[in-house]
Amino acid sequence: QLQLVESGGGLVQPGGSLRLSCAASGFTLDYYAIGWFRQAPGKEREGVSCINSRGGMTNYADSMKGRLTISRDNAKNTVYLQINSLKPEDTAVYYCAAKGFYCSAYPHRYEYYYWGQGTQVSVSS
Repeated sequence: QLQLVESGGGLVQPGGSLRLSCAASGFTLDYYAIGWFRQAPGKEREGVSCINSRGGMTNYADSMKGRLTISRDNAKNTVYLQINSLKPEDTAVYYCAAKGFYCSAYPHRYEYYYWGQGTQVSVSS
């Protein structure tokens, strides 16, 4: 069964950090770009960042500029999203998704084949 599973979410205080993981099973991530999206209550799902099959990165969320590091470990079939200096407005469910090879200039959800179930990130004091 082809599956993406996110983990690493939780409750964190403002200014804290989290590292989210996206692990694939049933297929290898080597030839896929992996995007991270988030959806806050009552809002549209928005693109956060993307890493292509060769490790090149595209960041989509201007509000998170300078606070994100996306990386991949193909040996572990896992992609990571490090978020620093978390803010209450970062509270959302974070999803990872897989598409072919390259990240697009814009995070078009319809381009992604596989989606995870999401991990909740809550930022509050």
